[in-house]
Amino acid sequence: MTPTPPKPAPSGPADAPAAAKPAAVTPDLEIKDASVIFDPLWVDLEEEYGREKLRFPKELILLGGAPGAGKGTNTAFISNARGLTCAPIVMSSLLDTPEMKRLKDAGQMIGDREVLSVLLRQLLKPEYRDGVVLDGFPRTNVQVECLKMLYEKMIQLWREFHGTPLAIHFRQPIFHIVVLFIDETESIVRQLKRGREIKTHNEKVRATGRGEMLEERVTDFDEALAARRYRVFKEQTWDALLSLKDIFHYHLINAQGTFAEVEANIIRELEYQSSLELDPRTYDRLRTLPLASEIVVHARQELVKRLDNYALTYPEIFGRVVTLIEKKIMPIVVRHAISGHSHVNSEDPLLNEPEALAMLIDIFSERGYHAVVDIIRVDVPDCFDVATGKITCRQKKVYRIIIKFRGSELRRG
Repeated sequence: MTPTPPKPAPSGPADAPAAAKPAAVTPDLEIKDASVIFDPLWVDLEEEYGREKLRFPKELILLGGAPGAGKGTNTAFISNARGLTCAPIVMSSLLDTPEMKRLKDAGQMIGDREVLSVLLRQLLKPEYRDGVVLDGFPRTNVQVECLKMLYEKMIQLWREFHGTPLAIHFRQPIFHIVVLFIDETESIVRQLKRGREIKTHNEKVRATGRGEMLEERVTDFDEALAARRYRVFKEQTWDALLSLKDIFHYHLINAQGTFAEVEANIIRELEYQSSLELDPRTYDRLRTLPLASEIVVHARQELVKRLDNYALTYPEIFGRVVTLIEKKIMPIVVRHAISGHSHVNSEDPLLNEPEALAMLIDIFSERGYHAVVDIIRVDVPDCFDVATGKITCRQKKVYRIIIKFRGSELRRG
């Protein structure tokens, strides 16, 4: 049955697809302020690029974290965990352009309008089409509201272009909010440690003239300032990100432990979930197929049940299969004990029995091997017509049995 195309985009986020959660209530003043900023910027984008070119990332990972939580350290790992190959978008670097520097040098603030304008254009770059990690956005309540509006616009585009040749460029968007969290004590310790390491590095650069100087933050050298920076994060950025918890996929990751522990936490939080990431129509077509994780849950019990059934229901064939393996296949497998990989070709007519093939695979599995059987059909010359010169062939079946197991490791010295 042909999937029903999506309905025209609604005006509010409450009608977004099932992957998104209901929007949180936000004060009218903040919504109004955000609209005043976002709406004109969106109109400018449509005029500048054209609606068909407003192709934003399929996946947006908004990364936040307490000072010292390891955002810079873990950004590449988060990208790899999601299979993203593009560099992350770091807002502090994005706002360090000559244009932004001129604003700061003129004593002007870089406001939400400027931040959003630069970000939206950056997100439209082709290298981010599949997804990107965004570090440092949103940081204010107005930016949070603008993010919700961007998501709503992307949902509208997804629905609008469904069923058109451009549909692949407007897939269902996925927004992840990822927060690396550590407590205040750990944050202060890490900030001051970073300060000491940067200071040592810079002193070495000055003494040798080799290497590049690293930025020395005032907060990395003063415990009171480090504590204040943490509290600012909790009071501003933390609240901004937390307000999105009921709308997008929210991941609060414990970054308190070792590198290995933090990476394990990241993998656990960001592992692939097809029901959330695939287009609903795609997921509906695939959901009848069992997951690998589902079929292996009771694999051992099912194997035991099948082998007992073979022995009780088909004892004669079962015995012949065991003999075939013992006499004709295992001698070849044993010869490959070092490599743990052997190929055995057999034309034994016993394997023409459907039950026999199943038995052979299950017997090897029970003995700790991995067996795969391919059927190869080979044309063999059978008759030659002298008068016409025509050669008639018959087809024979060859069973290629591939046996894999853990080989022996030879120590060389």
